[in-house]
Amino acid sequence: MTTMLHRLNPQRLKAVLKVVSKHAVSSRAPVEALTAARFLWSPLCGSYHRPIHSGGGGRDGRSLPSSAPPRLPFSRVTEADLAFFRELLPGRAITDPDMLESSNVDWLKSVRGNSEVLLRPRTTEEVSQILRYCNERHLAVNPQGGNTGLVGGSVPVFDEIILSTALMNQVLAFDGVSGILTCQAGCVLETLSGYLEERDFIMPLDLGAKGSCHIGGNVATNAGGLRLLRYGSLRGTVLGLEVVLADGRVLNCLATLRKDNTGYDLKQLFIGSEGTLGVITAVSILCPRKPKAVNVAFLGCDSFHNLLETFQCCRGMLGEILSAFEFLDASCMGLLETHLKLTNPITECPFYIVIETAGSNAEHDEEKLHNFLEEVMSKSFVIDGTVATEDVKVKALWSLRERVTEALTHDGFTYKYDISLPVEKIYQMVTDMREHLGDRAKNVVGYGHVGDGNLHLNITSPSKDPALLAAIEPYVYEWTSGVAGSVSAEHGLGLKKRNYIYYSKPQEAVALMGDIKSLLDPRGILNPYKTLPDDIKQH
Repeated sequence: MTTMLHRLNPQRLKAVLKVVSKHAVSSRAPVEALTAARFLWSPLCGSYHRPIHSGGGGRDGRSLPSSAPPRLPFSRVTEADLAFFRELLPGRAITDPDMLESSNVDWLKSVRGNSEVLLRPRTTEEVSQILRYCNERHLAVNPQGGNTGLVGGSVPVFDEIILSTALMNQVLAFDGVSGILTCQAGCVLETLSGYLEERDFIMPLDLGAKGSCHIGGNVATNAGGLRLLRYGSLRGTVLGLEVVLADGRVLNCLATLRKDNTGYDLKQLFIGSEGTLGVITAVSILCPRKPKAVNVAFLGCDSFHNLLETFQCCRGMLGEILSAFEFLDASCMGLLETHLKLTNPITECPFYIVIETAGSNAEHDEEKLHNFLEEVMSKSFVIDGTVATEDVKVKALWSLRERVTEALTHDGFTYKYDISLPVEKIYQMVTDMREHLGDRAKNVVGYGHVGDGNLHLNITSPSKDPALLAAIEPYVYEWTSGVAGSVSAEHGLGLKKRNYIYYSKPQEAVALMGDIKSLLDPRGILNPYKTLPDDIKQH
């Protein structure tokens, strides 16, 4: 009980809420602060927001913990600044509003910034010069990769300069013996996958956004994805990083060694730091051999209990060839059928599983999979299923899991939560949320990575609904903390979740994070307003 109270830390949470709301209730607050506090009316629901200069806000003028704080006293971009950037980056310092549009808005269309400058460096040296200059001028910088994030971490909050890694897209080296790939941070994940598959290797991570996301952004957010069960997280597969610090210094830790026990492992500071401690410019990553045999099974279960029994059986019988164990509920399948016109290949079930095996011997793997399927069906853990081995059919089955996010965008305003829970508690969160909300939500759906204990909870409504949001939060975070879960499993904290960090981390840990931020970025120019809560001074 003591541990739980320490995790919740209600006094600290109240302090954060006080910091967030004080500008919205004080009649003496400056106009700019008031406008900033109303900048993001309902950030998790997919609604379209206006930048600070447009004065958009909520109906009642109150601020949420996920709302934007007041703008910090950074410098404004001047003509002299633009002249410097244009000389450094000929043709790659963008100020055209039409070209800036897509970089100012996140993928969900839920957060909109007002940046007037987009910089597109090609080299680490150019990034170094940009940050050195911005640090001296006290200009805020928003590092941006593929802009596929879901928590408002990849777009400006106000007028921060956008530093895009899109042109830093070169493979620097690949060792076909060790399987170690070294590349620039702007390489698109799917492009790297194609490059490696031609050489009989694969990337250790796979995401639904692989066609757009950058490897640097994946590392900066510690992205999980569909292969984590088999190959582990990026904290294990990333061997080295090249990072440019806020003052322009280049930290070259681009090691290609699997073992290096000399001092502190500094790269771990930047993995998952969401661009707040430095700009990742290059990555070395350990890549596994491409499996010679891949099978995908799509199965149906009549209860979540039987789904968990199937998972236990799966781990025991498939062992070393198991590479993914994903689930989605019947509500997700309904959205796929309604909005994307996808076809359910098996009998309607309350729960569906996607299992992937990857090995070196097709006959051996098929035999193990056959024995597993016989076992789970004979025990009635699974009531129906289908198996694919051909590439086209494999992709078709995977699309039923990977395209759930896309289907949700067609169902109305979406409140998205990415949480880690004890495996046996994963679906209880969905059940309890449905009961808690009653008929106030259009749909409450759950899907995610059973093998990692990662639930993607999504709640839709016909339109933006502050009463619904108030019913969801902080209930979802209190519930998660009550079972010792995490409020962010793989999406990060960004802008939207920064003030909820105390539900998952103790006060001492958050304070130490603030100290690290102050040490590496004393002027607070790197991705301000993100990751750390508002009660931690960031400049």
